Amino acid sequence: MRKRKETQQMTSTTMKLQKIIADCGIVSRRKAEELISAGKVAVNGKTAQIGDRADPEKDSITLNGKPVQVRSRPFYIMLHKPRGYITTMSDEMDRKCVADLVQGIPQRIYPIGRLDRESEGLLLMTNDGEFANAMMHPSRHVPKTYRVTIRPSITDEQIRQMSEGIVIDGRKTAPAEVSVLVSEPGRVVLKVVLHEGRNREIRKMCEALGIVTARLKRTAFGPLKLGMLPAGKWRELTKPEVQSLKAAAGLPINYTDGAPYQSDTHHSAV
Repeated sequence: MRKRKETQQMTSTTMKLQKIIADCGIVSRRKAEELISAGKVAVNGKTAQIGDRADPEKDSITLNGKPVQVRSRPFYIMLHKPRGYITTMSDEMDRKCVADLVQGIPQRIYPIGRLDRESEGLLLMTNDGEFANAMMHPSRHVPKTYRVTIRPSITDEQIRQMSEGIVIDGRKTAPAEVSVLVSEPGRVVLKVVLHEGRNREIRKMCEALGIVTARLKRTAFGPLKLGMLPAGKWRELTKPEVQSLKAAAGLPINYTDGAPYQSDTHHSAV
């Protein structure tokens, strides 16, 4: 099992040499192959051959004796955050954090926004700062959808208040979309769509109305849905998914963004 994990990690962090050179914008992939065949490319001081792979973050790659300036590829991943994990990449108190769940990524990524420790569901992570800012900025109006289990019940008036906005922490929340999915004795499941990203907003709205939040799960971020991704697993977003999120935020679309491999591959460190 350990050998299999090491192999998976190797293939996830290394790339074909000609692709690395082409991604740097120096020459086309075909021309890069010609340069490799001609002995013009070296990796860590050793002349490269066709079929060689390298880690663009760790290996020294030269072309005609000059270092190749490797550009960091943007990463966009979706993590199904379980309850009990905090949304941070490190923790001084040694609590479980989402960094523990995204091992093997060759670049430093960070969460877009937060899900509190007892919340779960779709968490976006990236190394693209412009993308992260656009996803979270209220002016972009990228909605976040949640499935919220509350106790014991909720009235039409309370739904109206949540929808129109409630004053929490001295400021009124932005209008939200609130609807009832399931109504049972002592338990109601709501669908809540937010257009802003305030800290613990849904929990604080419920608390202000005297309602207990029993469970909170983010099921969608803009047009992107969590789907059947298991808890604790992550996958890289596909090109169409990245493009749809950028379109929702009004960002220019780069048609090279997104996963170079199939999106249904699930990864986990647990």
